Amino acid sequence: MSTVTHNPSEHSGLESSLFTIPQSLLLQLGTASIIALLITEKAATATLTSLGEASEELFRGERLPILNFPEPEKTQS
Repeated sequence: MSTVTHNPSEHSGLESSLFTIPQSLLLQLGTASIIALLITEKAATATLTSLGEASEELFRGERLPILNFPEPEKTQS
């Protein structure tokens, strides 16, 4: 049984022909983007909730004028 040894290189990361991006930088960018998405999701949820409550108040009818409906005619028996 042969053993395989792995020697991590000093320049591990995303390598291109012109430059190398270290793994730590990729991890930091990924983490920052996930945190930004979570904050945006919470803000969007709060905004949509308040918008829904405002539209509910609009249709509730508290600020609508009172309409005078005619009384139904009563028949004499």
